[in-house]
Amino acid sequence: MANAPVQRMSQLMAKTLRDDPADAEVLSHKLLVRAGYVRRTAAGVWSWLPLGRRVLANVERIVREEMDAIGAQEVLLPALLPREPYEATGRWEEYGPELFRLQDRRGGDYLLGPTHEEIFTLLVKDQVSSYKDLPISLYQIQSKYRDEARPRAGILRGREFLMKDSYSFDLEDEGLARSYALHRQAYQRIFERLGLDYRICAATAGAMGGSKSEEFLAPAEAGEDTFADCPNCDFAANTEAITYELKPVDGSLVPAPEEIPTPDTPTIETLAASLGVPASATLKNLLVKVDGEIVAVGVPGDREVDMDKVEAHFAPAAVELVTAEDFTDRPDLVRGYVGPQGLEKVSYVADPRVAPGTAWITGANKEHTHARNVVAGRDFEVDRYVDVVVVREGDPCPNCGTGLTLDRAIEIGHIFQLGRKYADALKLDVLGQNGKPVRVTMGSYGVGVSRAVAALAEQSADEQGLCWPAEVAPADVHVVAAGKALQTEVALDVSERLAAAGLRVLVDDRAGVSPGVKFTDSELIGVPKILVAGRRAGDGVLELKDRRTGEREELTIDAAITRLTSR
Repeated sequence: MANAPVQRMSQLMAKTLRDDPADAEVLSHKLLVRAGYVRRTAAGVWSWLPLGRRVLANVERIVREEMDAIGAQEVLLPALLPREPYEATGRWEEYGPELFRLQDRRGGDYLLGPTHEEIFTLLVKDQVSSYKDLPISLYQIQSKYRDEARPRAGILRGREFLMKDSYSFDLEDEGLARSYALHRQAYQRIFERLGLDYRICAATAGAMGGSKSEEFLAPAEAGEDTFADCPNCDFAANTEAITYELKPVDGSLVPAPEEIPTPDTPTIETLAASLGVPASATLKNLLVKVDGEIVAVGVPGDREVDMDKVEAHFAPAAVELVTAEDFTDRPDLVRGYVGPQGLEKVSYVADPRVAPGTAWITGANKEHTHARNVVAGRDFEVDRYVDVVVVREGDPCPNCGTGLTLDRAIEIGHIFQLGRKYADALKLDVLGQNGKPVRVTMGSYGVGVSRAVAALAEQSADEQGLCWPAEVAPADVHVVAAGKALQTEVALDVSERLAAAGLRVLVDDRAGVSPGVKFTDSELIGVPKILVAGRRAGDGVLELKDRRTGEREELTIDAAITRLTSR
């Protein structure tokens, strides 16, 4: 293999910054811009500079190697896609405003691909005709597009991003389970090689569909996902995917409902204070519209409704809160005093905590009036039970009952057992062993390649700057010429020797830049090893620093080269 050329910073297009960008909110955004890895092109659109491209390419390489290792075959599909396949699966509308839609000069409808399930399905339909050709897994590393309403956090949440998406095709569900397991194991190897701290969490399928879904989450303060972890068992899940078993209780001894005057108590807080009861004794009823039809959502009064869960349950229907005008049109719905008993023309959805037999204080559907002893299953019926509350720290683990801990995380991977959703919509069949058509079953698997770079920056950075794991760093060693002509000559000579030994070398040979600025930049850029040609360079002595630990030692030139190349 040819030696990689030494990258001289005097020739590198990478301008470091002393101050954080004014619009930067999260650590990775600040540091990747300051260290000269990326630059903003437009809202949610980023350009990768040479150092950033190197890190991105290293992530791609690791992903590619692990996908190849499970027998997946790489292809490259277009990003500009026709409307018709997405219309066939319903996702042309389901994606809503996040889908980039456009027309060609003839008025034909196209989109910029957010994911490629439909197109991969059609590719296999065109290329595969027999059970003998299955199973097969295909993947690509491709730019994806989503019209985010508020792109932010740098490359963590952009409108254009790089993703590895792969798809498995099997004859039977058992085969899908095997393909899913292979991808799951490959993802574990990918994230371990990347040096990421991650959790595998149960997740919801969302617009993707399917029977099983898991997320790979990297804990970080900048994360937009919240996951729950059980300290006692192996349970871990995105809070949106946590479900609880419905546990009816005996409510036969609860007295009949009793109306009580409660003037000026339109909120749970005012009601609980007026009656001297905990908020948990009350029943909160949130009214929403689902495709224009009013639905009541019941939860204990001390809990908040998770609108993301409500929207996910009713997807692809549009969900919105009722307005003052809706109450005007429905005088039977008394704002602030709605109760589930006696509701007409309103579907009632409740959290499992509102189990049959539980008794509540709730609205009496009259101004300034509530009712006590209102029992679920006796005084009102629940049309559907859905986990819709915001999960809290200390909520019981669904498996063992231990209090859950919550943490923020970045989604770096997601895997789905899609089943036959896309094969049914696009009629993907192959001839089976008996010569009859067999409907293919599918899996879908994504890794956020560009997002992994941001996740690594979030997890590994320190007060001085970035601190890359060795396998993804833009170089193996950062050589710093901390002086004038002699130090620069030594630094360049050592760099060439290291490169000849197979190391990737970044050397700071910039003239007119002080040693202090060079040291600061070396820590900001975050290469794992920093080799300094300083005041003792003329004596053949260099300083080797470990970027992560900060440990330093003086070594002869030959000893430093031996140390760095004996990997």
